[in-house]
Amino acid sequence: MSSLAAPLILADMKTPRLPIALQQAMMRSLRHFLQLASEKLERHFAEPTLVYQQRGTAAGTAWLEKWEIRLNPVLLMENQQAFVDEVVPHELAHLLVWKVFGRVPPHGKEWKWMMQEVLGVPARRTHQFEIASVRAQTYPYRCGCQQHHLTVRRHNRVLRGESEYRCVRCKSLLTPGDYSPA
Repeated sequence: MSSLAAPLILADMKTPRLPIALQQAMMRSLRHFLQLASEKLERHFAEPTLVYQQRGTAAGTAWLEKWEIRLNPVLLMENQQAFVDEVVPHELAHLLVWKVFGRVPPHGKEWKWMMQEVLGVPARRTHQFEIASVRAQTYPYRCGCQQHHLTVRRHNRVLRGESEYRCVRCKSLLTPGDYSPA
């Protein structure tokens, strides 16, 4: 990969086009934290690939074997500074921990150490972003005791007769529709 620009990989045409300045800000953040890690750990790390095709409510994910960070372009557009300050180092820490310690719990003591002591960023496991713009459509289902919301994938499995779902509380079969107490 060229050191001048990261490729923009789009999952589909619904993905927003990211301004080049925003992509450059992500690369500056990545390089800044990678340099910090290299200096503090006295070790060279290759630059991971940044891919803008994370979907759903996750801000980002680290793909260890691919040495890749996937960022959610919708949440990135809505939370630009937080991605620079928190999301990029969070995902980079996962990659660095994998290189230094091997397979360990994702947000365990090694990751916390990498975040706080090496990268100088508070070790928070999850983001607090508003997710209404990326929340998937759900379908109402009911059981004997409450309302449930199934994802489109689970709803389609029910329609095709491939799956059935039960309430963990009352153990009754979920059926399409709104719950109304008796």
